[in-house]
Amino acid sequence: MKPIFFTLGERLPLMIIPDTQAHLNGHTIITHTYSIYLDTDNGNPKQALAKETTLHLERIKDPDYYGYITFEQTGQIFTYTPDGQKNLDNDQIEQIIENVNHVRNNPSIWQHLDDV
Repeated sequence: MKPIFFTLGERLPLMIIPDTQAHLNGHTIITHTYSIYLDTDNGNPKQALAKETTLHLERIKDPDYYGYITFEQTGQIFTYTPDGQKNLDNDQIEQIIENVNHVRNNPSIWQHLDDV
């Protein structure tokens, strides 16, 4: 899936990079993580190319990185990990979760993202 772009409020353009990881700890758990970056190129998906392979094993030093949201159970259990140089407040996190859930729950939007 391609990056998701939207603006929080009127002044915070974001790029959300989806990532799915499978973990084995006695049983398989599918975890969906979404890395959050400042959109510095007006929605150009090419800016994600250098960032989409970044692992969350080390602290990411990218100045546009806000951390990531992990959805353990869609729409019910999630965590925000603010391991970037920038942090989000609770209202911003809720807005991001609402936007990501909207995309996840509407497959017609996925087609539009893949066409970009």
